Amino acid sequence: MKMRHLALASAIAGLLAGQAQADLVISEYIEGSSNNKAIELLNTGSGSVDLTAWELQVYFNGSSSPGLTLDLQGNVAPGANHVYGHSLADPAILAVADQTTGAGMYNGDDAVVLLNGGAIVDSIGQVGVDPGSYWGNDDTRTQNQTLRRRTGTSPDADPFNAFDPAANYDAFPQDSFDDLGAAGGNDDGDPTDPDPTAPDMTCGAPATLISAIQGSGNVSPMVDSNVVVEATVSAYAAGDDGLGGFYIQEEAGDQDGNAATSEALFVYEPGAAANVGDQVRVAGTVVEYNGLTELTSVSALTVCGSGPAIQPTVISLPWTDESAPEAWENMLVTLEQPLTVTDNYDLGRYGSLTLGSGRHFIPTNVAAPGAEAQLVAEMNALDSLILDDGSNAQNPAVVPYPAPQLSAVNTVRAGDEVQYVVGVLDYRFDAWRLQPTQQPSFNAVNERTDAPALDARGNLVVASFNVLNFFNGDGMGGGFPTARGANDPSELQRQTDKLVSAIRALDADIVGLMEIENDGYGDESAVAELADALGDEWDYVDPGLEQLGGDAIAVAIIYRSDRVETVGEAATLTGPSFQDLNRQPLAQTFRLLDSEDGLTVVVNHLKSKGCGDADGANADQGDGQGCWNAARTQAARALSTWLANDATGSGEEDVLIIGDLNAYAMEDPISALKSSGYANLVDRFIGGQAYSYVFYGDAGYLDHALANSALADKVIDTTIWHINADEPRILDYNLEYQTPEQQASLYAPDAYRASDHDPVIIALEMGTAPPSASPDINGDGRIDGRDLARLTLALLFGRGDVERYDIDGDGRVNVRDLFALLQAKHDARRTV
Repeated sequence: MKMRHLALASAIAGLLAGQAQADLVISEYIEGSSNNKAIELLNTGSGSVDLTAWELQVYFNGSSSPGLTLDLQGNVAPGANHVYGHSLADPAILAVADQTTGAGMYNGDDAVVLLNGGAIVDSIGQVGVDPGSYWGNDDTRTQNQTLRRRTGTSPDADPFNAFDPAANYDAFPQDSFDDLGAAGGNDDGDPTDPDPTAPDMTCGAPATLISAIQGSGNVSPMVDSNVVVEATVSAYAAGDDGLGGFYIQEEAGDQDGNAATSEALFVYEPGAAANVGDQVRVAGTVVEYNGLTELTSVSALTVCGSGPAIQPTVISLPWTDESAPEAWENMLVTLEQPLTVTDNYDLGRYGSLTLGSGRHFIPTNVAAPGAEAQLVAEMNALDSLILDDGSNAQNPAVVPYPAPQLSAVNTVRAGDEVQYVVGVLDYRFDAWRLQPTQQPSFNAVNERTDAPALDARGNLVVASFNVLNFFNGDGMGGGFPTARGANDPSELQRQTDKLVSAIRALDADIVGLMEIENDGYGDESAVAELADALGDEWDYVDPGLEQLGGDAIAVAIIYRSDRVETVGEAATLTGPSFQDLNRQPLAQTFRLLDSEDGLTVVVNHLKSKGCGDADGANADQGDGQGCWNAARTQAARALSTWLANDATGSGEEDVLIIGDLNAYAMEDPISALKSSGYANLVDRFIGGQAYSYVFYGDAGYLDHALANSALADKVIDTTIWHINADEPRILDYNLEYQTPEQQASLYAPDAYRASDHDPVIIALEMGTAPPSASPDINGDGRIDGRDLARLTLALLFGRGDVERYDIDGDGRVNVRDLFALLQAKHDARRTV
């Protein structure tokens, strides 16, 4: 009933909003301490507004019905304000209030709606939605702040849409009342609130130097000051998809010569009529907007002609300290050094790349957890700059990098080089960015390869591959969307095609999988569908369970049945370490066809690093290993103990641990396995800069291959095939947030970005001697009369299977095998 009521209200509001008189808008909103609450209304029209039919409604705590209605009284002259405040508010509010109420008015999570004759004119918040404590973010929010409407912003006549106060309002500290009720509107630079002393817009007249506005610190010393500046437009980023303004920079003669003070500003004026190269004179208010010093609430702008050419300042990475970029904030700069793409995760979503002076590595992949890893993290942070696209648009129809645009065949990979980077140094969304003024040049030094680069393949290849949530619905084309992975059959087909391309190119005999749907082992299961898609020669390990543990995803093993065979039964570990957090491992012994030399492969997927409800030893210890490190380490120890006791019961000594251990090379779980006698094959064959995953621009490997001492000498090579971690995520199988043209151009049924982890490939040289028959013919673990009976019947009736009954290993089944079995039976009895 509530949802129907809200939908009906929304529909009615949409009809009425178009009929409402919009001359009156909410110009200031105060949500201060105690009862310091007030709403200021501004008459932006040319005629007086009679408030008889006007009212304010307050919707408390996400309600879709008003909990408080405040009728407005009086008249508001053109350019004048009307203030409605709480009767127990601060005297400064009461001194300018036109009306008051003793009611509670509102808190930061309550929506406020302005209506005229029942028609919605303006609003703050979102009716029917409880945002928690407030709408907005820590910098601009509806709780414990004063919000003042910016110039040129339109009233929000749809109170049911998503609300972001930063879109229309500037934020001021709690209990800021200094301009409430000021005649003509706010005196914060808004053109509806003219300063008693009009700014001098005469070109060439005295003006405030930008260096004085910027100061030598992180925050302008002139915040909230009304100023007039005159400088040259260095970059224009206004318009519908731009940044809402333009950048200006002082000419050389007006610069202060102080290397610590920037000579440029961002001017927030979405509809500005200015061009790059114009000399402009601008009047406005200095603010720190989410860390960026800028000029806003522009009251006047004059183009004074063409300004002097601006030469970019040469800067370089890494920064000397975290505050160093402030000296060039908003300035035109260039980086002459070749830069490395460290992250392309946001390329498709926001049109941006992260650059550094070289490749960055996960701290605990290259340094011991603790102080050493922290030092690496600090160095990485000082060596980072985002190459942006001069736009606030999300999911751009044309992804700009590399030129002319990103596609499935024209990619930019982490590790590629970028040169000739020129643009404005900008600060947004908690990061330093470069808004380019010319197209940078890309050099694909980290090229794609068609297949894994193994120096030697031996005679057995094992691979480990995280398949990134391969879910197949009900296995019959329906059951979508699932909990993870593809949203519909078309996405599943795209995902399948990419995975099949990648797995076939591995040319492996055995492949351990992670993040496959945990839906059992029947014909409609995800692992069965993937094996079928690979071809008739592929099979999968069925441990004889309904599913492997209780997680939505599981590990699995697929293999080439024309190359290898399973020995004995599959096994899993269900102890305390694998009940709730770490997924259950899957172990299976394999051997080459017609060979007696086998190995046990165990595939794993340990608990991720996300914190959730982690506490105690599992909480983040601040050493770089993230949360749940204790649980992962405990699982690693339990795993090595289990494997040391012949987990599969095959008697095979050779053991290979593979999978996503969610631990980097120097972290405790890997150290625990190495202490148990396992060799880190990735480190042994690739070295300290190996990686299979990129996280926030840092590369490292969560995907491991570890061999016990019995197997280690049989490993002749190990590599990681970089088909996924280095590629932009938008090149995967997903269809959302893409135009029809992008859905075609950004996708190819190839191996690249089939997942977010790179596969690990291990080459082994196994023994090729044919297997000899065991005197334990019936496989019950004993040599007794039942084995003798089976062999006797085989001899009598001529049904002797050489592989099964050739006890003495001479290639034939005859009476000598009977004597060999009797001797083995006798020896076994003597041993007992």
